[in-house]
Amino acid sequence: MIKKIAILVTLWLVYTFSEYFYLPYFVKLFSWLLVSITLFILLVRQTIKVVKERRDLRISRLLNLFITLFLFFLTFYNLNKIPSSIIEKIDWTISYNKRLQTVNEALIEKIKPNSKMNNGICKLPFDFPIISNGGNDIWIYQNKVKNTKTIKFWISRGFFESPQTYFIFTNDNGTKKQYEEQIKAKPEYNWKLEENWYRIMERY
Repeated sequence: MIKKIAILVTLWLVYTFSEYFYLPYFVKLFSWLLVSITLFILLVRQTIKVVKERRDLRISRLLNLFITLFLFFLTFYNLNKIPSSIIEKIDWTISYNKRLQTVNEALIEKIKPNSKMNNGICKLPFDFPIISNGGNDIWIYQNKVKNTKTIKFWISRGFFESPQTYFIFTNDNGTKKQYEEQIKAKPEYNWKLEENWYRIMERY
């Protein structure tokens, strides 16, 4: 029983980190639905077993039920909000130096937008650690008049009409002002990380 619980938790952790770092944005909803449905089925099965074994109930059975319920809640609650917010903080800390290096290279135009659509997207090599989720693409915008740049690293690319979230570097005063206004309007979704760096949610 304990081995099964350990396997379940391990698989859930693999899914959670894969969903945050690697899964393309257009499959995240389907993977979330699959995992949620699977956990719900396991939860129903564990509940039935607890009822059947209520006269001779083992602690391991209750532990299995509790952990399954807990994982289901973490997965289902606001589309995985709790584990994603924790991983986001870890992601910001671990990949900070690599993102800063990428920004410095973009500022001196060592790396530039390279998408055929000419939409500011720069496709980076898919190396670990991933610094922009959902494909390791970043978005580079240059204000040629002021010679400033804004560089976006995706946290979540969203799906359908869902908002997109970013770690953003900008040395453009106009863009900074725009982000400061967003922070004042919705501080629960937007905040300043440090000088020139922001965490911003945008809806298109």
